Amino acid sequence: MIPDVSALTSTSTCTTDFSTIPRIMNFADLLTSTTPFLIDVGLLIVRLALGICFIIHGLGKLGIVGPGNMAGFTGWLGSLGVPFPAMQARIAMMTELLGGTLLALGLGTRVAAFFCLITMIVAATLGHKGGGYLITNNPPGNEYALNLAVMMIFLILIGPGHYSLDHLLFAAR
Repeated sequence: MIPDVSALTSTSTCTTDFSTIPRIMNFADLLTSTTPFLIDVGLLIVRLALGICFIIHGLGKLGIVGPGNMAGFTGWLGSLGVPFPAMQARIAMMTELLGGTLLALGLGTRVAAFFCLITMIVAATLGHKGGGYLITNNPPGNEYALNLAVMMIFLILIGPGHYSLDHLLFAAR
């Protein structure tokens, strides 16, 4: 005889002697449910990862991380025909450093994400022009910049979440 296990996978609490044990999540709940806490933790992780990514790229333009430097980046922008390449290089670097820091802290998140979005749109359409989509192409495609742009749209739409300075400073109490 096969034992009845329907109580183990139901969406209600078991009615046996073990009623104090939390119900076991069924497969549909596992695939579709979440909690506000998990959403906020997810937003924190996304903000930290993307913020650090932008900071590292900004530091790379300063020659602090990786083989690049401001002179090389400025020259590359000039070779692409970007007007005022020295100014544009500094704007990109400052957007990445300041925007990345603000994203990681969750301070002015939507504004920071907007400016990082603009920077990534320029990078995808101008910096990776002719490279196709894949970053592994030669020249590199716009895959990375486009994915970062999409994540900035996500943060603009969803916001910083509970674990942010925005929430700490500006949430209605």
